[in-house]
Amino acid sequence: MSHSAEAKAQYNLNKLHKRLRRGVGQAIADFGMIEEGDKIMVCLSGGKDSYTLLDILLNLQQSAPINFSIVAVNLDQKQPGFPAHVLPTYLDGIGVDYQIVTEDTYSIVKEKIPEGKTTCSLCSRLRRGILYRTAKELGATKIALGHHRDDMIETMFLNMFYGGKMKSMPPKLISDNGEHIVIRPLAYCREKDIEKYATAREFPIIPCNLCGSQDGLQRQVVKEMLQDWDKRFPGRIETMFQAMQNIVPSHMVDKNLFDFAAVTKASAGEFAGDTAFDKEAVPAKPVGLLAEDDDEEPQNGVVVQRLEISL
Repeated sequence: MSHSAEAKAQYNLNKLHKRLRRGVGQAIADFGMIEEGDKIMVCLSGGKDSYTLLDILLNLQQSAPINFSIVAVNLDQKQPGFPAHVLPTYLDGIGVDYQIVTEDTYSIVKEKIPEGKTTCSLCSRLRRGILYRTAKELGATKIALGHHRDDMIETMFLNMFYGGKMKSMPPKLISDNGEHIVIRPLAYCREKDIEKYATAREFPIIPCNLCGSQDGLQRQVVKEMLQDWDKRFPGRIETMFQAMQNIVPSHMVDKNLFDFAAVTKASAGEFAGDTAFDKEAVPAKPVGLLAEDDDEEPQNGVVVQRLEISL
């Protein structure tokens, strides 16, 4: 690679790192994800998302106005062909505190789930219980997962299409057993940015198909739908994510979320605001369209979402 090509590649990597760091910093600030003295257990699977999460958190740790520690944890589930040396080698190389937890959940799943059936649900439950136990043993105050913005949008559509609910992945939650706080610092980050970053940083990615490919899963169908929309309608994904942050309960149909019975003429001042018979004006272009280049300014009236670093 020529010197000019190397310089350009480094410039693009720096921009990408800046964008991801800004998104993570904003999510941490918006949802109160990290506090003084926290011990963050970063769940490291060996995929692009968890590598990026660990990398960005380690970088933020160096300049954050608060003190927090990080421990990376990988669960070796004894899947055939799992390259057990990859993560220890990488983690030793960057000098981060880590723990490899070995539990043969693969055999349990194979024993309980008939051949050809989806194994993800049981595998996920087993993995979650082990990680909660590990967090308690390590004294971790927060458990950080590598789910990103696109995962959250996919989950919303999965619940709409198959579960009949308007529900996504929360950026911060209390664990099932009530003992842990789980955070998703990549909540504002785009998957395509993470993919580019992981490639540029040459993370030693461990393939995610060790337990067998399951392309027929509903999540894959939704992912492909959203990827198609992203190509054909630039800005649609960003606008949908903004919509998840701008919910109007009185204009949905959930009587448990909004007291429609209380809406009377006497309460006009409290509930007024809808034009009722008129269709609301729809912007000509997606309001959430993001510029690919952080140095670009909004073009043709398109609003470009910008996130500020808060750490």
